[in-house]
Amino acid sequence: MDVKALFLNCTLKKSPEASNTQALIDVVARVFEGLGVGTETVRVIDFNVPFGVYTDMGGGDEWPQILDKIKAADILIIATPIWFGVRGSIAQLVIERLDGTYMEGDPETGQFPLYGKVAGAIVTGNEDGAHDAAATTLFNLGHLGCTVPPNADCYWVGTAGPGPSYIEAGGDRHLYTNKTARYLAHNLTFMAKLLKENPIPTNLTALIAEAEGVSDSSGG
Repeated sequence: MDVKALFLNCTLKKSPEASNTQALIDVVARVFEGLGVGTETVRVIDFNVPFGVYTDMGGGDEWPQILDKIKAADILIIATPIWFGVRGSIAQLVIERLDGTYMEGDPETGQFPLYGKVAGAIVTGNEDGAHDAAATTLFNLGHLGCTVPPNADCYWVGTAGPGPSYIEAGGDRHLYTNKTARYLAHNLTFMAKLLKENPIPTNLTALIAEAEGVSDSSGG
């Protein structure tokens, strides 16, 4: 069974500058490849992706190119550095642009385009904030339709305050990070295969109609 994983590297560094986030992505990608999962990485900052909440903001917006890759993938992993204790601005931008997919429901079921996809998160930084960044990102992706399996995050953080980041600090030898990289890849692969064989049947359109029948008009 062919399974494809897409990493969105939300580093603030444009190519070809070295990215600590990319270095950890590479660790996870190697585990995926050992499981027979095809991988691709998109460094979002290398594209013209303006702020907004629609699929195409016009004016040379290149987000639709990235979104096509997301729709073609079975596994979506958002990888972000930590800045000021939270996920970086590019990761926030990605989530905001994915908001536009709410308006692309399936004609019959109303399911959003991210239904049937499995979500994961990778976080790097030299300060606290990994749990917050992963939790917020996975919660957002769940709302957008993704399925989040157990142990769906992998992170590395250094000591508090300024200091060496993942590459310089030899994070590739960190036991906890290497364990969670494997948990992440194996669980996402299992869930992606499960969903391909057993698609989520929920009919959102029917449930909206049902809810409207017992609700007043004040709700969203």
